[in-house]
Amino acid sequence: MVLSHGSCVPDCLTAQFSQSSLQGQHAGMKSSDKRPFEHRWLVISSLQHQGILDIASNNMGKPAKWNGDERHLLLPGSDIKDHKSGSYEGRCYVPARYVLTFLAFLGFFNVYCLRANLSVALVAMVNSTSEENSTVVEECPESSGSNSTSTSSTTGEFDWDEKTQGIILGAFFYGYIVTQLPGGWLAERIGGKRLFGYGVLCTALLTLVTPVAARSGIPMLVAVRVLEGIGEAVTFPAMHAMWGVWAPVYERSKLVSFSCGGAQLGTVFALPISGILCQQGFAGGWPSVFYVFGALGCLWFVAWMLLVSETPATHPRISDSERRFIESNIGPKRENLDVPWKKIFTSRALWGTVAGHVAFNWGIYSTLTCLPTYMKKILHFEIQQDGFLSALPYLLLWFVQMFSGYFADYLRSKGHLSTVATRKIFNTIGCTFPMGLLIATGYAGCDHTLSVVLLTLAVGLSGFCIAGFNCNHLDIAPKYAGILMGITNTFATIPGFVGPAVVGILTNNNQTSGQWRIFFFITAGIYVVGATLFCLLAEGEEQEWARTPPSVSATLTQEQEVTPPNAVYPHLQETKDVPHHS
Repeated sequence: MVLSHGSCVPDCLTAQFSQSSLQGQHAGMKSSDKRPFEHRWLVISSLQHQGILDIASNNMGKPAKWNGDERHLLLPGSDIKDHKSGSYEGRCYVPARYVLTFLAFLGFFNVYCLRANLSVALVAMVNSTSEENSTVVEECPESSGSNSTSTSSTTGEFDWDEKTQGIILGAFFYGYIVTQLPGGWLAERIGGKRLFGYGVLCTALLTLVTPVAARSGIPMLVAVRVLEGIGEAVTFPAMHAMWGVWAPVYERSKLVSFSCGGAQLGTVFALPISGILCQQGFAGGWPSVFYVFGALGCLWFVAWMLLVSETPATHPRISDSERRFIESNIGPKRENLDVPWKKIFTSRALWGTVAGHVAFNWGIYSTLTCLPTYMKKILHFEIQQDGFLSALPYLLLWFVQMFSGYFADYLRSKGHLSTVATRKIFNTIGCTFPMGLLIATGYAGCDHTLSVVLLTLAVGLSGFCIAGFNCNHLDIAPKYAGILMGITNTFATIPGFVGPAVVGILTNNNQTSGQWRIFFFITAGIYVVGATLFCLLAEGEEQEWARTPPSVSATLTQEQEVTPPNAVYPHLQETKDVPHHS
């Protein structure tokens, strides 16, 4: 492997781990404890050692040690072990990055509660007796569990047709698309902690005033939803920026998957609870949906600001060993980076991630906003049943997302698959299975059980994509992950308002399974295109334009994951582990 950095380090400079150090086996360590970052030794030319020392010191934030006679470079933190859960300095200790993961999980939980509640509440808000639609009742019978005498679904306050409802549901995403890219840039400049926190707080406060806005008229409600989208748009770029300095290389998939899993569980929680509140809640039913979830978002904000720190170096309660482990793994945060915008936008790897992101979001956003309507209008479930059944796909999605994140990191860390192969395989699975299941749903007709099963599997299995495109920003440019997430999510937000609009156009005064079948075919086609482009364009290695300067740790890690530890390099000299000198 060759490391180069402008004129400082010529291409002739080489570096390699010894086999035993790559396996993490050294004195004082159990042989079963295989860590790719234990005992980092670089073998380099004695004539060029000062250049690589400068790079190592810049990357690791501490001076590197040079053993001139032995011609070895000891990178700072080479003897670092991760501090696992347990005791630390006489007190119970939970790793700070796990606390961050859990609070991020709760943050996304709130984000999707605030986003999804309108999908169910809207069913109760609209006076369905004013809709001119006689084909719905005749096409499919009532579900066996529904109550035909219930009037809760027909006594809403507002006379809005399907087109108007589509505009209201899509309004959130008109605002959501505006601050994606600025959110990524701001996260890199001012930090993800404040941006994520204030983004959720803004959305929570606006949710509290939604009932007032709805009764003030459609323009006011649309304006509030647009502002909610503007506030919430920064959350994913902000969190990706934080993972760029918090997530070790071989924990990226599982940390990102777990934290983003809050979105799915938030949906699972919000949909049925919204249905219950609409029928049995306070303040007239449906307004209580917005009061409850808005208050929960405000409470989370307080916990987030008190317990989370921007970087490991600024965390007041992190153990020294965990901080050093994280920083030696991915390097310390680099301030005031000059963003290579041209190289970013001309990177094929970025556009592969965009394609995967758009396909996934089309499926998720379309079902999130429109599934309750399908459940009520076509399958005739009552609103409380509607909420519970609409939540089932997202419960499965959460399980699949958790599994795929852990399994992807296992495959990568054990050397069974390279990063790029892992991302492409998982993303393909997450697109192809939902594609077939959605087409089958279109032909399930009035079979209530089969339709629910197919829709649940279609949405749930798309969770494999989280270990595909969704982690790829951190693979190709960890220091610009927030910006890349802002870019890809800008394009991936388009389905949020186009999807409901398409449904509104197809089903306006024509709520039939045939019209919904057309929509399912459109979604299946987008899945195919997204999966294909991701496979053709995606990369798994840190891109050259993202190395500012090159990350020694990341480079060695990527080399290891595609090269067996005992590989023979003709131009490299294998050495034995050198004992650690204190």
